[in-house]
Amino acid sequence: MSIQFLGMIGHRLASEILPATGPVFDKDYIARFAKAHEDAGFDRILVGYWSDQPDGFLVTAHAGANTSRVKFLLAHRPGFVAPTLAARKLATLDHLLDGRLAVHIISGGSDAEQRKDGDWLNKEERYARTDEFLTVLNNSLHGEEPYDHTGGFFRAEQAFSAIKPVQPRLPVYFGGSSNEAIEVAAKHADVFALWGEPLAGARQTVEAVRAAAKQHNRSISFNISFRPILGKTEAEAWEKAEHIRETTRQNLAENHHTYGLKKPQSVGAKRLLEAAHQGDRLDSRLWTGIAALVGGGYNSTALVGTPDQVSDALLEYYDLGIDSFLIRGFDPLNDAVEYGKELIPLTREKAAARHRLARSA
Repeated sequence: MSIQFLGMIGHRLASEILPATGPVFDKDYIARFAKAHEDAGFDRILVGYWSDQPDGFLVTAHAGANTSRVKFLLAHRPGFVAPTLAARKLATLDHLLDGRLAVHIISGGSDAEQRKDGDWLNKEERYARTDEFLTVLNNSLHGEEPYDHTGGFFRAEQAFSAIKPVQPRLPVYFGGSSNEAIEVAAKHADVFALWGEPLAGARQTVEAVRAAAKQHNRSISFNISFRPILGKTEAEAWEKAEHIRETTRQNLAENHHTYGLKKPQSVGAKRLLEAAHQGDRLDSRLWTGIAALVGGGYNSTALVGTPDQVSDALLEYYDLGIDSFLIRGFDPLNDAVEYGKELIPLTREKAAARHRLARSA
């Protein structure tokens, strides 16, 4: 089983420990950030979605124009663009990127966030809409004949997209930890994305998704997200983690963020918060310090240690059948460069050695 590494780029320099600097759409930074990931050996880069930030399609297009090999994963929330139009936009972008695009479908885990864009559906309705959205999207992306569609959320008559993706199938990633999310993923997703849970929770999710996919005669791959904190020694890595925690705490207070003060709505956030309540340090390397501060609000758990130690921790998840890792740092661009020096090649080397051993056995 080959191993994949994903990174994540933003449209300007910002993180929990670095106040946002530069223009909100920093073209030079986007280009440098994407190129740094390509040079570091990442396989794919995630471009996120926020209800008040620059458009991800255009961020991806600009990043793609400044790279040649690294692939992209564009986050997209169903409901704001008709699925027929979304299909044409995605297919066009895949041509612009020479077949380097995948889409990450996010139904939305916060009512307040959704309402900023005018969406007043509840969670169950959002997942039902996502299910229908992906059905229509697939028909437009890959269908060879015009089709009609009448559903609970979308209607189309003689819909057809003349432009198809460069790839035989545009990969669909899917996020969400609720039962509704797992059922939609089982029907549509190529890759199921998890936040960085303890091993026991990750194993439980992998088994649940596999069982659900089997009901539809499908198989799914898995991706999991972490924020690696590396040091030359284990002690140095933990010192960095504590510095990151204190800096994050100060920045949240200075900017009057309410992270951690509100009960999370999404099941994924609740699971991370539950992990944080179990303790700061779980399993061998998992650190929940930032997840506790932000109320589990996003992929905020870290793996802490030397590159050798963190690579071993990643491989514990690899042994669960998770072959794709999204890693991003708290110093985003510099950490991406750092990951490429040792962590990524070392983990690939160890995974390949395990594969060779399994084949010989």
